[in-house]
Amino acid sequence: MKVVAFKRTLQGTGASRRLRTSGQTPGILYGGGSEPVSIAVDHNTLYHALKKEAFHSSILDLEIDGKAEKVLLRDFQMHAFKQIVLHVDFQRVDTNKKIHVKVPLHFINAEISPAVKLSGAIVSHVASELDVSCLPADLPEFVTVDLAQITVGHSIHVSDLALPKGVTAIAHGDNQVIATASVPAGHVAEASAEAAEPTTKK
Repeated sequence: MKVVAFKRTLQGTGASRRLRTSGQTPGILYGGGSEPVSIAVDHNTLYHALKKEAFHSSILDLEIDGKAEKVLLRDFQMHAFKQIVLHVDFQRVDTNKKIHVKVPLHFINAEISPAVKLSGAIVSHVASELDVSCLPADLPEFVTVDLAQITVGHSIHVSDLALPKGVTAIAHGDNQVIATASVPAGHVAEASAEAAEPTTKK
């Protein structure tokens, strides 16, 4: 994905306010062993790009004054109650060095799992994203979590995930839980009551 930006020389709160009034968002490009560069990006283009999942977890082509660099979106600030992007941060990436990025998790096949089909269980998504380490060229837009085999009372852990080649999960604790399957309490009570009811002879 491509982002077009322009260098900005004026700094400070007043300059940033004027920039936003003119329909642009102030930002910064840093990292990669080079000096940070203050930039400005078209606000509307950036606002709509931020709604796309891939924009947050893909290597982007940031073009500044005609020169493109490979970058990652690292941070952005939104107005407290207005739909305005106040600031955006991009980080340069070295194609030969591994990066540490959060990528979204996409859950599939819960409806065909034994937990749901046989027991009426609810599958809860404990995590919505995963910290990974990989070379920029290997960065996936998302990681798929296949729930087809999950059963009641069991969980899917990071170690159960089929990660793309070259991608390693960053551990947070001992084998982080990604999803769990459990039967709602009301369901269990209802089933127990039915089982306890005596059979009436006709």
